[in-house]
Amino acid sequence: MRVTSMVPEFVTSFPNELESGVLYVSAEFSTATHLCACGCRREVVTPLSPAQWVLSFDGSISVRPSIGNWALPCQSHYVIDHGDIRWARPFTRDQARLNRDADHRKLEEANRTKDRWWKRFLRRVRVR
Repeated sequence: MRVTSMVPEFVTSFPNELESGVLYVSAEFSTATHLCACGCRREVVTPLSPAQWVLSFDGSISVRPSIGNWALPCQSHYVIDHGDIRWARPFTRDQARLNRDADHRKLEEANRTKDRWWKRFLRRVRVR
């Protein structure tokens, strides 16, 4: 059965049995997980970072960008918007591949930027 909304549960570690309609958030591991909103009961993991998914919480929870479950048989695609599930249009295989490639490039660039920052920081620390 499709889920129409998600409620947050902030946890240190994820439970063995996930409940439908609950978005489990681990700040310690910068990761969220939930059962797919389509009702297929598959686990969906979303790493939280500016280069991947961003979570906002103001009493309700939002996750951006959309969650495209292209690797799952259901191929569901939705946004969690202030706790509500907003269904998005399905992607073709080519669209999903292009989206995944763009996501990989964005993550690689974020990692390069982080590496450059650390190198500059460490150079400054060694000088002093």
